[in-house]
Amino acid sequence: MDMDRIAAGLERLIDPMGTLDAVAHGMAFGEGPVWDRRTRQLYWVDIIGSSIWKWKAGVGKELVMHPTGFANGMTFDKEGRLLVCGWSSRNVWRLEKDGGITILSERCEGRKYNSPNDIVMRSDGSIYFTDSAGGLVNVGMVAAGTDIQRQAEVQGVYRISPDGKEVSLVTGAISYPNGLAFSPDEKLLYVNDTRVNKLYVHDVRPDGSLSETREWVQLQGNEAGAADGMKVDSEGNVYTSGPGGIHILDASAKLLGRIRFPAHVSNMCWGEDDWKILFITDHHLVYRTRVKVAGVPVW
Repeated sequence: MDMDRIAAGLERLIDPMGTLDAVAHGMAFGEGPVWDRRTRQLYWVDIIGSSIWKWKAGVGKELVMHPTGFANGMTFDKEGRLLVCGWSSRNVWRLEKDGGITILSERCEGRKYNSPNDIVMRSDGSIYFTDSAGGLVNVGMVAAGTDIQRQAEVQGVYRISPDGKEVSLVTGAISYPNGLAFSPDEKLLYVNDTRVNKLYVHDVRPDGSLSETREWVQLQGNEAGAADGMKVDSEGNVYTSGPGGIHILDASAKLLGRIRFPAHVSNMCWGEDDWKILFITDHHLVYRTRVKVAGVPVW
């Protein structure tokens, strides 16, 4: 791996002699990786290809679903069903075990979403997702003939209650919300802002609402890439895509270093039985590398 060591502590998380291995290729815009611990396989999307794929060691890459409405971020719920951001279908939906689709939300206060981007589930069963507007305008990601009129007044972060009956805007203070992740104790919610390469943080209140939006860190660098996908490990270290690759910060927002990539890193996730494999997507490839500290498990 090509790495920048910025501060002491990086080698405790990442082996500088570690390898970065490609496990899948052929996408137009890879995104939304998530590990299924029940079946020991990785799922991800090709946004422009409007498809969901899966990969398993010894089996390889297999198509799960096409078309998807240009699906973007994904996670699993506690029953092992995929929760999916409908980037150009402008909704959040669930892929059922029989292959059917259940729409979880497509409006808040009567207004259609812009284009749901990334998604996480909290331990209480509530779902948080970001809603930036790129799916209304990005070339190759807008479904032909669909309504692309923007209705939402902000590009926000939303919460679906555990029973699925209530949807609320939890913050509208971020210019282009993208990746999001909870701290290990779920007391903090981090959100990326792609347009300005910043990470913001919020306190999570007992009722699931958020405190004011606070700037956490400004990512540095002039290389290709932006604040996009993000994950947090079991110690609270933050891994986020950014200029030049993946930026690794400790819980105090101190930059420890970067894993360098020549292309735009879109997202990442933890995987394998010990949650110490980091799977990474860029536009065309899926990579994996072993880390030393386990990530936060996904349902």
